[in-house]
Amino acid sequence: MTEFRRNAFKAGLRAKKLQIGLWQSLCSNIAAEICSDSGFDWLLLDTEHSPNEIPDLLSQLQALEKGTATPIIRPAWNDAVLIKRCLDIGTQTLLIPYVQSVEEAKAAVAATRYPPQGIRGVSVAARASRYGRVPGYLTKANEEICVLVQVETRQSLDAIEAIANVEGVDGVFIGPSDLAASLGHLGNPQHAEVQAAMKDAVERLTKVGKPAGILTGNEDEARRYIDWGYLFVAVGSDVGLLAKSADTLAKKFKPS
Repeated sequence: MTEFRRNAFKAGLRAKKLQIGLWQSLCSNIAAEICSDSGFDWLLLDTEHSPNEIPDLLSQLQALEKGTATPIIRPAWNDAVLIKRCLDIGTQTLLIPYVQSVEEAKAAVAATRYPPQGIRGVSVAARASRYGRVPGYLTKANEEICVLVQVETRQSLDAIEAIANVEGVDGVFIGPSDLAASLGHLGNPQHAEVQAAMKDAVERLTKVGKPAGILTGNEDEARRYIDWGYLFVAVGSDVGLLAKSADTLAKKFKPS
């Protein structure tokens, strides 16, 4: 008998445990498999800003099976069809981009829930249920789905408590680059106004008891964000790691 899979990442959020992750943008099952054994708590498979499609995501989920990290998928948009397809191939945690309001947060949650709690379409033989082999999957699935919503504009910051308090929202992720652009500092998330907004956001989320997440490739920034109270923190990306290592190696043999 195939057992129903529990969501370790969601359990960690509930326990207010710090969870460290890595962004996966190379669209590679091999890169995902390598990173899955590095000790990270979670790996984010991106489709918003990476050319990942469902077959690519499926192969990466398969590659992550034996690693330490919980896979998270970021759909390209807050779209019920995209969300359904990600859930059916087996992810239990989703990061939904560009959530601006309570209504959009509710729509994101509804897309992840089977009726009557939501509108997720029903497949009795998807990979999520191990092709129909998991007893009671349809009645158990809702409770293990984890919904993270991305707050990344001035408008969504203004509504952050209301968005966070939507039933079924498990965490709120602050998007540094888009937030910087929204605040008038395109390409400069290190600007003092943006940093102040990030600090204010995590303090407000902590007050309402909702875990906050963020991404940075800078170690000092990551440690500062953790000190501020961020609980799921991506500390880099596979693209960044490859580019940095490649640049360093090239410079050793071809100094300018």
